[in-house]
Amino acid sequence: MLLTAHSSASTLPRGRQAAKLIANFVIPPYQASLQRVTPSRISNARPARVVYVAGAYGDFMERERKTNADITSIRVEVENAMGAVKAKLSQATSGTGFLSLQRDPALAIQAERLKAKLKNAINVMQEGLVERDAEVRLLLLAALAGEHILLIGPPGTAKSEVGRRLNSLVDGTYFERLLTRFSVPEELFGPLSMRALENDEYIRQVDGYLPTAEVAFIDEIFKANSAILNTLLTLINERLFDNGNKRTTVPLISMVGASNELPESEELDALYDRFLVRRQVRQVSPAGVAQMLTYYSGSEAAAAAASRAAGGGSGSVYGSTGVDPSLRLTRQDIVRCKAAALASVRVPQSVIQMVTDLRIHLQERFEPPVYVSDRRLVKSIQLLQVAAYCNGRNAVTEYDCLLLQHVLWQRPEQSDRIHDWIISQLSIDDGLKQVQYLLGGLFSRACRSLGNADKLADIKAEVSALVQLLSEKYQQVAGNLSDGFPVVLDNLWLGSEESAAVATALEPKLVKTRAAVEQVLYDVLTLEVALKFGSDPVTLANLMPRQWADFIRNSDIGDVKPIGTTPLAGVSRKP
Repeated sequence: MLLTAHSSASTLPRGRQAAKLIANFVIPPYQASLQRVTPSRISNARPARVVYVAGAYGDFMERERKTNADITSIRVEVENAMGAVKAKLSQATSGTGFLSLQRDPALAIQAERLKAKLKNAINVMQEGLVERDAEVRLLLLAALAGEHILLIGPPGTAKSEVGRRLNSLVDGTYFERLLTRFSVPEELFGPLSMRALENDEYIRQVDGYLPTAEVAFIDEIFKANSAILNTLLTLINERLFDNGNKRTTVPLISMVGASNELPESEELDALYDRFLVRRQVRQVSPAGVAQMLTYYSGSEAAAAAASRAAGGGSGSVYGSTGVDPSLRLTRQDIVRCKAAALASVRVPQSVIQMVTDLRIHLQERFEPPVYVSDRRLVKSIQLLQVAAYCNGRNAVTEYDCLLLQHVLWQRPEQSDRIHDWIISQLSIDDGLKQVQYLLGGLFSRACRSLGNADKLADIKAEVSALVQLLSEKYQQVAGNLSDGFPVVLDNLWLGSEESAAVATALEPKLVKTRAAVEQVLYDVLTLEVALKFGSDPVTLANLMPRQWADFIRNSDIGDVKPIGTTPLAGVSRKP
C-alpha cells in the first residue's frame, strides 16, 4: 500500500522498480508513518504494480526459505563428517591408549611383540645401574640400527659395564680393548700368521679379535694411531676387513667407544664421525649416590651383578630373571630390526623439513658452527625409522627428532641447545597458517567459478585433498593428546624424566593446536559440502562469513560486483 506512493514507480525500469519496491516494503511502521501520502496519490496508484510487488516479495521469501534449508542441510552433513573423523580417532586409540599408525595387522602384532621384548631388555640392562637410563636406551637403539655409540665421560662412570651388558644381551662374540698411544694393529686385528709369511702372504690370525666380534668395546678410542685408523674406519663403517689380499665381511653389530676426552687431532675427525650416537656420561648425582651405595652393599642382586662383572660380560644378561623366554630379545631380533624398519617405516615431509632446518641452524646460526656430514644426516633419518618401528609405528613423527640431540652435536654442551631448538619447533605450527591461506584461496576461486562446471570440478578435488590432509593432522594431534600424551610418555627411547619434561612443555600448546585444526577442518568440510550442494554466493556467505569478508575485501570490484548482485537475481522481472 505504501509502496505505490513513490512518484518514481512509473518511471523506473521494472527490475529497478522491484528492488525499490522491496526496499520500501520492509520499512518499519514507525518510519512508514513519516511518509507523506496524500489521498490523490493513493487514488492514482496502479493496482497492477501492487500485485507485481507481492509476487516479488513472495519470490524473495521463498528464496530465503530455500537458502535457510540448504544451510541447515549443509551444516548437518558437516557435523556428521566431523563425527566420523572423531569416531575414527576413537576407534584407532581404543585398546592401545594412543594412535597406532600400523596399517597391516600382522605388522602391528609383530611390532608390539618387539616392543614388549625391548621393554624387558631395557629393564634387565638397567639393573644395578643408577642414572644410566638414557645410556642403556641409546646403546640398545644404536645396536638395533646397526650403528655405534660413543660414551664420553670421566673414569669410573660405568661406561665399560654398559658395553658388557649389551654383549650379554646379544650373547655373541665379544671383544674389549684399552688403547694407548703405543697400541699396535696386532692388539685389535690379531697377529700375523708366521706360516702365511713363509708363503709370502700377509695374513692375520683374527680369531678372538675385533674382525670376528659381534659386540666390541674400545676404551680410549681416540688414542688410536695412524697405523690402526685406516683399517678401523673401514671395519666400523663398511663392516669389511682386508686380510692379506682378501676382503671379508665382519659380523660386527655395534661398537661401543669410550673416551675421557674429545678428539683433538684433525686426523681423528673421520673416526669421530663414525659414531652416530653420542652421549656424555656424568657422575651419579648426590641424590642418586645413596641409592647406588644401598644397592651395592651386600644384597643378592648386587652379588649377581658382581658375578656377571667377574665373568667379563659372559652369559646372558637375563640370568635368573623371571622374564618369559618368549619375551627375551634375541640376536636375530637385533639383526633383522633395521631392515624391517627401513622397509616399512615412512618418513613424512614434515620430519625431513625439520631435520633439514636443524642442519641449517647448526651450520649457519650456531657459534661456533656445527658441521654435520651428509653421511651422518642420512644415517640420522634411518635411526629415526628404527626408533619409530620399535615403538610400533609405521611412520616417523616430529617427536622422534628429539633423539637428534644425541646425534648431531660435536661438543657435549651443544646437546642441550639442540634439544631446546627441537622443542621450540614442536611448539609452533606454521603449516596450519598455510592451510588457512590455502582455504581462503580455494574459497575465492570457488566464488569466482560458480556456474563453471570444469573449474568447480578442479576446486572440489583440491578441497577433498585438503580435507584428507587435515583429517590426518587432526587425528595425529588429538591422538597424541589422548590418554596423557603417550607418543612421548610411552616412547621407548626417552627416559622417564626426559619424557615427562617434554610432555609438560608441549601439552598446553598441543591443546590449542588441536582446537585450531578442528576449526579449520570444519571450515574446509563446509566448503566441500557446499560445493557438492551447488550452493550460491548467498549460501556461501552465510556458511563461511569470515572467508566471505576476506574475499570481498581482497578481490577486485569487477569480480565482486556480479557475485554481490546475485541475491536479487531471483526477483521476477515480469509484471
